[in-house]
Amino acid sequence: MKSDLKRIDTMKNEDIDYSDIPELDAAFFEKVRVVVPPGKKQVTVRLDTDVLMWLKSQGRGYQTRINAILRAYYDAHAK
Repeated sequence: MKSDLKRIDTMKNEDIDYSDIPELDAAFFEKVRVVVPPGKKQVTVRLDTDVLMWLKSQGRGYQTRINAILRAYYDAHAK
C-alpha cells in the first residue's frame, strides 16, 4: 500500500481519474448528516496476551481496532 501511496503522491491532478466520484452539488449538502463521534476517555484494560499480539500484528492502529470491535458489540446489543 505504501508504494501505491507514493505513486499517487507523484501523480499530477489532471492524471487522476475522478469519473467514478459523484459531484458534491447543492443536493448532496441538503441531505448530508453530520455525525459527531462521542468523546474518548483513556482507560486501562487487561487483555489476553495472544489477543493483544494478534491485534498489534494487524498493523498500526490496534487501539482504534479495539474501539471498533467494542463499538460493534455495543451497537449490536445496546438496543
